[in-house]
Amino acid sequence: MKVENITETEFRKMILVSSKRLTNNAEFINSLNVFPVPDGDTGTNMSLSFASGEKYVAESTSSNVGELANALAKGLLMGARGNSGVILSQVFRGFSKSITQKETLSATDLATALQGGVETAYKAVMKPQEGTILTVARKAAEAAKKAAAQTTDIVEVMKATYEAADAALQTTPDLLPVLKEVGVVDSGGQGLTFVYQGFYDALAGNERQEDEVHTPSPIEMDEMVNAEHHKSAQSQLHTEDIEFGYCTEIMVRLGAGRLVDKEFDYDEFRNHLSQIGDSLLVIADDEVVKVHVHTEHPGKVLSYGQEFGSLIKVKVDNMRLQHETILEKDDEMPTPNISATPEVQKEYGVIAIASGEGIANIFKNLGVTHIINGGQTMNPSTKDIVEAIEQTNAKKVIILPNNKNIFLAAQQAAEVADAQVAVVLSKTIAQGMSAMLGFNDAASIEENTEAMTEEMDAVLSGQVTVAVRDTTIEGRPIKKDDYMGIVDGKIVVTQPTCEQAAIEMAKVMLDEDSEIVTIIYGQDGSKEQANEIAAQLEELDPEIEIEIHEGDQPVYPYLISVE
Repeated sequence: MKVENITETEFRKMILVSSKRLTNNAEFINSLNVFPVPDGDTGTNMSLSFASGEKYVAESTSSNVGELANALAKGLLMGARGNSGVILSQVFRGFSKSITQKETLSATDLATALQGGVETAYKAVMKPQEGTILTVARKAAEAAKKAAAQTTDIVEVMKATYEAADAALQTTPDLLPVLKEVGVVDSGGQGLTFVYQGFYDALAGNERQEDEVHTPSPIEMDEMVNAEHHKSAQSQLHTEDIEFGYCTEIMVRLGAGRLVDKEFDYDEFRNHLSQIGDSLLVIADDEVVKVHVHTEHPGKVLSYGQEFGSLIKVKVDNMRLQHETILEKDDEMPTPNISATPEVQKEYGVIAIASGEGIANIFKNLGVTHIINGGQTMNPSTKDIVEAIEQTNAKKVIILPNNKNIFLAAQQAAEVADAQVAVVLSKTIAQGMSAMLGFNDAASIEENTEAMTEEMDAVLSGQVTVAVRDTTIEGRPIKKDDYMGIVDGKIVVTQPTCEQAAIEMAKVMLDEDSEIVTIIYGQDGSKEQANEIAAQLEELDPEIEIEIHEGDQPVYPYLISVE
């Protein structure tokens, strides 16, 4: 089968097949996580991110491949989760920029777009490292360029691209020693290889049995999760407290339609809509603008949109009616995904990403205004963080990711948000809590960023969790179901019991300058065991001050910090 041009039909199929391929292989990609901890979610993050891009492509009515690629990039941007999802979004951001004006793609266009994706992705990462998804993307693009110089058959070019990606993937253990030690390839690179495999199969007409398996799509799964968070948040409200009763969404094809009488200006458009509602989100490019807003006047939103183009999607939900239904069904409340929106604009908002009701309460007591329910195994998307920034209703916003895998999504959200936003790069819950000790609501955002960063650098962070497989890390043999003590990202102890691992880890963390130990027990820990750990540490140093808190966090039975 020979293909010399990728049209709308081929492109849509490429995206659909690759999205399904990521979904069906998400758990396999997760299993490639280097650390044997139960939080290897690269596959989940990449599949959810790409599925968001697929959804945007499906919603687009364009027949222009360049426009569909822009929709893919936009969907990936807003749905990006974890570092792997953000890097994937940057690959296709560069991809789309290279072909914006293309109605169809030739072999040369495809190769150029793949190279554009590589350049954008490398620029997006502060310290690019070989042996990762970046290497796979670069080698694949090089192969595409070489193949496009020899043939006009896009199937052959994509085959060369996929095979080069797979070959580069197999070399990742030679470039990153930790991968070789554990005996796996790079998980992000594996995800991108599945994407390119899907592109190739879609163009060549290949069918794989795994694509026939009925699996809920990541978007469906994500919407189910978000629905539960939404219900629990709604349970906190009275129906009469809903100021703007209609959740209104429109998508406008700019410049098209009989009622167009204005030239689109993003700032003017957004400012106008901000006067008639809240929870406003406006996403636009040269062709399409998408709006989400809560308002009392959905008709005004529709009419205003028609002044700039034709309505290609309209959705209006009566939130008061939905709320009454939710209250009837929702007797028990899980922790809200994002805390309630203040009505009056504040000077500062502080967002912390954390799991566990106890940890959320600790952060709130330290001055955090909004909690995004997430972290290990549940990285929030760029869109989640943008919406949280909007809901702070603050002039200045500080974000505490509390997980290095959320850094890029947080930074990406900061770039697209309207408020003045700073990201304090806290890698752990303990660092985030320590950082709050440096927060001063009378200081500038630059002063707060500096002070909070200094505070978190003074704390050691330890985490206890269970090994999910046998492996070896830095020469240390680890057995499945053993408990590991991880200090600032490094496995320092392994023990057959959780209590032993916590005690031995804490011993490693303590020195003669240590003054305060904080123990936070999670869903798989207990107050009684935490007290026993504290008693053992007090025997080592009677002068040490020990605090114990219930965190209710998943994944880690104990979080222990030393200051």
